[in-house]
Amino acid sequence: MSDLDRKAQPDPYAEERISPATTADLDASYEAYKSHEGSPIDPAEAKRVLRKIDMRIVPILFMVYLLQYLDKNSLNFATAYGFQKGTNLRKQDYSWLGSIFYFGYLWAQLPGGYLLQRLPIAKFLGTTTIIWGVILITTPACTNFAGVATNRFLLGTFEAVVNPGFILIMGMWWTAAEQPLRLEAYYCTNGIATMVGGLLGYAIGHITTGALDRWMYVFIIFGSVSIVWGVVVLLFLPDLPSTAKFLTERERYIAVERVASNRQGVKNTHFKKYQLMQALRDPKTWILFVMAVGAQVPNSALTSFTSIILGSFGFDTLGTQYLQIPSGFIQFAALLGGGIICSHFPNTRCIVMIAANLICILGAAMLVGLPASNKWGRLVALWLCYFQGLGFSMSLTMVSSNVAGYTKKQVTGTILFVGYCVGNIIGPQTFRDSEKPGYHSAYIAMLVGYVVKLGMVVVLYVYMFTANKKRDREAGGMTAEEERLAIEQGMQDQTELDNKGFRYTL
Repeated sequence: MSDLDRKAQPDPYAEERISPATTADLDASYEAYKSHEGSPIDPAEAKRVLRKIDMRIVPILFMVYLLQYLDKNSLNFATAYGFQKGTNLRKQDYSWLGSIFYFGYLWAQLPGGYLLQRLPIAKFLGTTTIIWGVILITTPACTNFAGVATNRFLLGTFEAVVNPGFILIMGMWWTAAEQPLRLEAYYCTNGIATMVGGLLGYAIGHITTGALDRWMYVFIIFGSVSIVWGVVVLLFLPDLPSTAKFLTERERYIAVERVASNRQGVKNTHFKKYQLMQALRDPKTWILFVMAVGAQVPNSALTSFTSIILGSFGFDTLGTQYLQIPSGFIQFAALLGGGIICSHFPNTRCIVMIAANLICILGAAMLVGLPASNKWGRLVALWLCYFQGLGFSMSLTMVSSNVAGYTKKQVTGTILFVGYCVGNIIGPQTFRDSEKPGYHSAYIAMLVGYVVKLGMVVVLYVYMFTANKKRDREAGGMTAEEERLAIEQGMQDQTELDNKGFRYTL
């Protein structure tokens, strides 16, 4: 299209120039962004800054996520060594403990999301990590259902900010193309935690002396390490690229300029009502909500109930621990492999999610259909279900990469994790004490959850693909000035719906 023809076309960006977002508070890193605007950045220099960011931020996120997964699933490892007897649990009490954790997680989403926006994010995450470590250490003091339930509710409350906080951190430090691999680099700790937990559970099983019951060591060890690492987070995780002390002034500008290309800005501490309303009206928000519910109904089988399921297959106590190690490796390999694929092949995230979910559907169908006598076949079926983490983790990048406007991103993440909690509250209740050891209803619920999740991934892909095509037709190709304007609007905290220069990452 010639310049003359372009001038004759209606300006598709005119609305953005008078959008409420253009008069809103500027990004927290806007000054750093403007201080060197237009200054050329050598690719080698940008790569060096990225390496420094990866070396500082990723290991911290890795350990926090490893610990929160171990802490959250500590019941699974403790139950093999008398936890239910030691805390005087009866019938459905154990199932309710799995749900109660997520009641705490659920209620904390709104205040937690607000505080993540208003407070220095690294300091907030470090403090909550220390607090949940303290809560975990107190678990052995609980002697009945009421005590353990209170403990689990509080643990869920303080762990509730990790996932939403990490979504925000993804958008603050990495470009959309870089996010899948970095997210999977810490999310793959779900698999590592399963292996570590299985090994630790196996080791604890060989403790034959000491004043404490063996199940108590699980909570004491996990809680102590969490407290120590919470201090590390407070000391070494920066709140913003523009204030990171491990970077020079020039490197801080490069760090901000890199993520400005996401057309989302870095962080804005001002809550904006119009972005809240836009998030509530956006179909993506509710697609992600339903997707999260479907994904997490089966999650309880792979967290709180794995030891019980393996025992129901006919394996002994130690077998229920070491047979979790292969499942952890499968989860680790799937997550890291998926992150590598999505980083090297653009717009493959939904395709990877669909492939992983089809494997989970196969595994759940085998659990439903195979006879109880085929314990090895059912074990393989259970292992296949560990591909589920790949699909859910990629849905988190849909928020970090495809939702702009800091309030809207925070609200969308909150609603997604409300769905996450709903699924995890429902899941444990499908394990009926009256059905043990078969738990047929639970396996059917897993299958239904995976099917619902698959349907939502397809719907989300179609929605974003058609939205991109529509914007391409309306814009007729973007000029360099329009590209610059789209980035500027991101730094002015405009949402992806307001900023027509924004394109969804598929």
